[in-house]
Parts: sequence; C-alpha cells; structure tokens
Amino acid sequence: MNLKERLAELKGRAEEIMPAVEAGDAAALKEGEQLAKEIAEVQEKMSAADAFAATVKGIGAMNAGGSDGSRAKSAPSTLGEFVAMGVKSKGKPQRSSVNYGTYMGSKAAGDVMDKPSAVDSALADVQERVYEGPRRRLTVADLFGQETTTRSAVTYFVENASVEGAPAGTAEGAKKPGVTFGDPTPVTDPVKKIAAVYKETDEMLDDLPWLASSINNRGIYLHEITKEDMLLNGAASGNNIQGVLTRTGIGKITAKSGDKVADLIFKGLTKVYTASPFRADAIVINPVDYEALRLGKDANGQYYGGGYFAGAYGNGQLEEDPPIWGRHTVVTPAIEEGTILVGAFKQGGSFISRKGLTVEMTDTNEDDFNYNRVSIRIEERGALAIRYPMAFCEIDLSALSA
Repeated sequence: MNLKERLAELKGRAEEIMPAVEAGDAAALKEGEQLAKEIAEVQEKMSAADAFAATVKGIGAMNAGGSDGSRAKSAPSTLGEFVAMGVKSKGKPQRSSVNYGTYMGSKAAGDVMDKPSAVDSALADVQERVYEGPRRRLTVADLFGQETTTRSAVTYFVENASVEGAPAGTAEGAKKPGVTFGDPTPVTDPVKKIAAVYKETDEMLDDLPWLASSINNRGIYLHEITKEDMLLNGAASGNNIQGVLTRTGIGKITAKSGDKVADLIFKGLTKVYTASPFRADAIVINPVDYEALRLGKDANGQYYGGGYFAGAYGNGQLEEDPPIWGRHTVVTPAIEEGTILVGAFKQGGSFISRKGLTVEMTDTNEDDFNYNRVSIRIEERGALAIRYPMAFCEIDLSALSA
C-alpha cells in the first residue's frame, strides 16, 4: 500500500466514526485522536517525497543537454546575469555571463557604446576580452546598518541630551526627586534616487558576451561609487542623499600644530564612546593620511605598524591595511585627504533602501529600435538615517599640513 492509498484509507475511517465523535462517544474520540495523528504523519511523508522528487527533477534539468547537445545553463548568480538571461523571454538571444570588463574608448556622457572597429575586423579569432580599467574598492556602504522602507520619506527621533534633575537617595516615605528629559528632535530624511541610463548597440550584445558584464562591472559599479560618496559627503540640498560629514550634531576634533594623528584618532574614539551609548566600530581614512601613519617609525627606525615583511617589530604576519587602535579601518579615496571619520556605524546610522537596486532595459526608448540599440537603466532609492549623530566624530587634520 503506497502513501496515497494509506491516506485515503485513514480519511475514510475518519468519516465513518465522525457521527460517534460528534455524539461524544469516548472510544470514538480516542480512535479519532489516533487517526488524526496518523493522517498528519502520512501527509508529512508525502510532502517529503514530493520535495525529493522536485529536487531530483531539478538536478536532471540542470544536467540535461539542449537540443544541440550543449549543457543546460545554471541559474544566474549576479544581477547582470539575471537581466541578460531575461532578455531571451523578450525575443532577443540569450547572452553569456562571462566577465568581459569595460571598453575604454573616448566617449562623452550618454553616448552609445559601439562595437570597437578593431574588434569587429578580427572578430572571428579575437580573444573576446576587453580588460576593465582600475576599480576602487567598495567599502563604505557595508559599514552602516541596512534597512528597508515602503515610504517616500523616513522620520526618526534624535535623542535630546539635556536632562533636568537627577536621581538621589530618598528616605522612606519622602518625596522622590523628579527627572525631566529633553524632547527628542524629529528628523525626516526624504528618500532620494540615484540613477543612470546608458546605451549599448545590438551588435555589441550579439557579437560579444557583453550584457551581464556591462551591467555588473560598469553600470552597477559606477552606481555603487556614487552611493558610497554620497553616504560620506552628500550635501543636504538638491537630490543628494545627505552624508554623515554634512550632518549637524556629529562630534569634531580639529588638529593643532604639533598634534599626532594617531593620538587624535584615539581621542575621536573616546569622544564617540563618551558622547553616545556606543563604542566606535570603524575608522574611515584617505590613503594619503593612512600612508603617513603606516610609514611611521620609532627612534630605532622600526615601523610602528609592521615592516614590509612582517608584523610590528617582527611579530606575526604582515596585514594589508592593519587596523588602527584595533578598529576596522577602511582606507578609501571616498573621504578627502585631511579628514578622518570615526564612528559607531552599525548602531549610529542605517542606509534605508526602498525597493533595492533595480536594473531595467528596453529597445523602445526614444529611437533605440531604429538604431538597433538598447537603453539600460540602473537606479536605487534610499535615505541615510543618522539616529545618533554623536556616534560619529570627524577629525580635521588641515592644520597639520598648513
């Protein structure tokens, strides 16, 4: 007897004893409980069997060859691959998802990316890879907490540090001292949009496995660079996401002549810890300022942060960008030379995204259909909520270079 037959038998018996159960017959009630238990067990086994069958079917589909004997493609692993594979359902050939980098041609903003003539003339035996240009490491956005919203603006409350009165020792039966906290300040950050549109020709997409790599390695990369810069430096006006360094209420330390950068950073850590409920979890520093720290030597000529073959004073392994004062250190040109940001990023602020990053493409935009090209739009709406401004401290080093 298979599982389906057993389930049918149990349900049939349950229907037979239902009148006795409704009448309150003790024996029928006891049998009914047992039947319910057995029915649940059989249904669970059937669900497991269905799941196993689906898995086996999926493996078979993944390994099955196409009509031309080729191996079936696996699911997309990046957003660019997902869009490229989706093109097939809109009547265009499916593109490959191999990473092919960027064509470094001379183009004005908004110009269509044409197939390079040098590639076109030798396409039959060219090695189809155009190497991408230098890439900046993306590090800033991941420092913040990540949240989502469905609204066009985000309102939150910044704690007021003022307090009137204080708790005190109180005798039995005596009046208790009163304490009044300052009203929190409501802050509303509108959700702003970061977006761009660029064009590719059909020939570029057909003759080179270009689409997925174009989206991943150029479009999304440039989007994330812009987002990273805004999260640090975005102005409060216009359509910018307002960044941390342009907020009112964050701490600030201004260097004086003779100050040591390492000492100022530690003072920034202390300022965050004493002015907010949190310990700083990261330091953001420009590569030029980090270089000055990294090359610092003691009176014996030994590097404080470790030499070029080993860790500090020959101990341990050499690290890439070793942390300053034990805090996660992000070395990036996204922050200006002469400015260092110390903060409790995860707890003090959050990037709030509406819908997340979206990639859309069409060949019916403007006159794209006439010219055999597609328009690719990449956009994201979001806001940066800084709930505890004093969880961040800016360190101004400008006086040290004067």
